[in-house]
Amino acid sequence: MPKELAVATLATLIAVAGPALAEQANFTWTGFGENVPGSGKCPTYKMTIDVKVDGTNVEGRFLQEGRTERNFKATLGPDMKFKTTAIVGGGNKMDVVGSLKEGDSTIMLDGYCLFEGKLTKK
Repeated sequence: MPKELAVATLATLIAVAGPALAEQANFTWTGFGENVPGSGKCPTYKMTIDVKVDGTNVEGRFLQEGRTERNFKATLGPDMKFKTTAIVGGGNKMDVVGSLKEGDSTIMLDGYCLFEGKLTKK
């Protein structure tokens, strides 16, 4: 009996949580940067960030006007957040932090400039 109860409980959890995590979703943000120590031109840099979620897989691309497109991959945690690092020009890195909570999805790139804002579902 305990085995059947465990299977039934697992099936219920998958039925409840599965659709929310299994759905594919696309998000976007476009905005300007903020200066970080050592920078001075960030408010003139326009950035577009696109995020695609499929289950717990997060893939993103970001493109600053006039620059090369960059990409990142991360895993969505049970708290609906992700964190990773993306390589940019010259081997430099940007920290990528996001939250995909319903109604409060956000993104932040932090490195040579700070780019952050609310993600909009496509």
